[in-house]
Amino acid sequence: MYKEISNQVLPSFIKLTSVEVGKHLYWKIGSYNLHGQVFIVSWLVIFVLLLVSFIGTRKLARIPSNLQNFMEFILEFLQDIAKNQIGEHEYRSWVPYISTLFLFILGSNWAGALIPWKLIVLPEGELAAPTNDINTTVALSLLTSLAYFFAGLSKNGLGYFLRYIEPTPVLLPINILEDFTKPLSLSFRLFGNILADELVVAVFTLLVPILVPLPVMILGLFASSIQALIFSTLSAAYIGEAMEGHGEH
Repeated sequence: MYKEISNQVLPSFIKLTSVEVGKHLYWKIGSYNLHGQVFIVSWLVIFVLLLVSFIGTRKLARIPSNLQNFMEFILEFLQDIAKNQIGEHEYRSWVPYISTLFLFILGSNWAGALIPWKLIVLPEGELAAPTNDINTTVALSLLTSLAYFFAGLSKNGLGYFLRYIEPTPVLLPINILEDFTKPLSLSFRLFGNILADELVVAVFTLLVPILVPLPVMILGLFASSIQALIFSTLSAAYIGEAMEGHGEH
């Protein structure tokens, strides 16, 4: 009897462990499998951002056009994020990084929310926002981790590591653990929100395909913008925190 139960349960367990959330278009390079749909949409977002930047800054004028006004507004907005979180004296060198993070995440989120990717048929899987793939959000979070380590070491030298034993050496394990929780919280917050938004829109579209999904999509655009702002603001805050002086009492 035990053997019969095992024979029934084991195949079911094997099927359960092989289940994937969504199907992917894999590109095999050597021994690595890359998620092709993530690269396709990411390249499209990067191309659009570069194109808009080129067109908007091609002919700068003292009396700016509408597009130049828009570009200057975006730049001032992103400069304010960096200045408020990093500090007035150190923020300028970090504006390109914070701006790139914000614009890429915003472009990726909006690409997933606005473009009807399901109309494009792939051999396997389907196109979607790059940020609904955990690999993308983890990569962005690890970039921020490397950035704030670099910022702290370049500003404070080896004295940066004094932060791990302040205000007391008893907190050393917690301070070390914090360096792991920061990228985890950044990556899972962005991934979870974007994936949940796309799932909600998909469910509403299946149930009531005409008018009801529209307000949900508008709400999704707003939430996508907030997620880009949160990610870039927290990244700037972590960099600013790493650049603070330590051990100065």
